[in-house]
Amino acid sequence: MPEAFKAPAGAGLTAGQYEDMVQKAHQDPETFWLEQARKLAWHVPPQQASRSDFNNDVRIDWFSDGRLNVSENCLDRHVRSQPDKVALIWQGQDEDQKESLTYQELHARVCRLANVMRRLGVKKGDCVAIHLPMVAEGVIAMLACARIGAVHVVLFGGFSADGLAERLSDSGAVLVLTADVARRGDKRIPSKTTMDDAIARCGADSRVQHVLVVSVTGADVPMQPGRDLSYADELAQELPDCPAESMSALDPLFLLYTSGSTGRPKGLVHGSGGYLVWAAFTHATVFDHKPDDIFWCTADTSWITGHTYVVYGPLANGGT
Repeated sequence: MPEAFKAPAGAGLTAGQYEDMVQKAHQDPETFWLEQARKLAWHVPPQQASRSDFNNDVRIDWFSDGRLNVSENCLDRHVRSQPDKVALIWQGQDEDQKESLTYQELHARVCRLANVMRRLGVKKGDCVAIHLPMVAEGVIAMLACARIGAVHVVLFGGFSADGLAERLSDSGAVLVLTADVARRGDKRIPSKTTMDDAIARCGADSRVQHVLVVSVTGADVPMQPGRDLSYADELAQELPDCPAESMSALDPLFLLYTSGSTGRPKGLVHGSGGYLVWAAFTHATVFDHKPDDIFWCTADTSWITGHTYVVYGPLANGGT
């Protein structure tokens, strides 16, 4: 085992401690989950953990009387306490393709994009489709949506135009972020032209007003005047600060579609408060997160694992 791994290696909880934690959660779930929720920053702290109704329309609500902003929890509170700590490390396929962003730098980029979205007319509750390879701009886009209360839907870069069109129509996305061309191994994936085809296939069902194009390879791609915009050019026009929208814990944070292998893809709604408490708790507990750790997750952000353990869990806990 490398020396760098030896000191922090090992479980954070013994088997006995884990069993004790499970028993506490089972015996008094209200107290247990409110304790976990208090580790986040709330505009209005919740007084009730869960509320369930198994009659008629079955539903379970988490922290329904609380208000917060997910982007603030992942960025602002860490900017105040550790602005120069590295929040995100991106490593491209080539060794010389790498970038590290501190919490201060990530916050600035997220705010710039959030301001772009607001200028383009994106409002709280609107859906934004993120169709990007594994680049930092994908994480920035997710957090920018959370900042203004928009609902993001991350679309896998390998989907066909038909697969993208189905999800664009169903979600009602008003803004799309895509790449010029994506790289996956030795392959080049024509992200922009595939997205153009997908939007065209939506026909009258399309609500897409604008497409922000991220230059990943620098390829020359067709740009539709009035609709398509350069991501870099738009960000350069904005200030690195953006007020965060106060959200009910029940407000949707994102949609994530099922694979569609057994039927029509279904957009699963994940709420803001319950999801973030769960993401932060499981990241800290399952992976024994420590302040100086560098946490790596191989998952694509188009999967729930990528949402939770590439983005929201580590950043909510102030990790790298």
